Amino acid sequence: MTQTTAGKMTGKKFLAIMVSAFAVIIGVNLFLAFNAVATFPGLEVKNTYVASQTFDDDRAAQLALGWDVGAKVEAGQLRLSFRKDGAPVEPEIVSAVLGRATNVASDETPILVFDGSDFTAPVDLATGNWNLRLVAKAEDGTEFKQRIIVEMNR
Repeated sequence: MTQTTAGKMTGKKFLAIMVSAFAVIIGVNLFLAFNAVATFPGLEVKNTYVASQTFDDDRAAQLALGWDVGAKVEAGQLRLSFRKDGAPVEPEIVSAVLGRATNVASDETPILVFDGSDFTAPVDLATGNWNLRLVAKAEDGTEFKQRIIVEMNR
């Protein structure tokens, strides 16, 4: 009767298996953590406490405008509409950033032009979830800030 050592578990084999398994787990975790931090869009405000002090007043002023705002993309055109009681409104666009919800790699700043009823801009977007981070100003100086989900019609 002969004994073979090919299938025998030794301390060195066990150590190699355990070190390899933990190396894979740690490597994958580091890769995912690095990618999460690298694509994080960043802070909404520099100081949340200061921003919270005027939040309710800002929100009330924005709601008092009575605007119904929507954004959609059809045939390569971004269409941003402002309506008050069904009629078009033309506020001053302070800033508009079109991008993904979770990273800034695809962000772009569309050049919005008012066509008499809506603001339009040519865009070339892949399918998926897109947001328009918008800051506009009413005629009375009230600031309107909103993140608008862009409806994609293909």
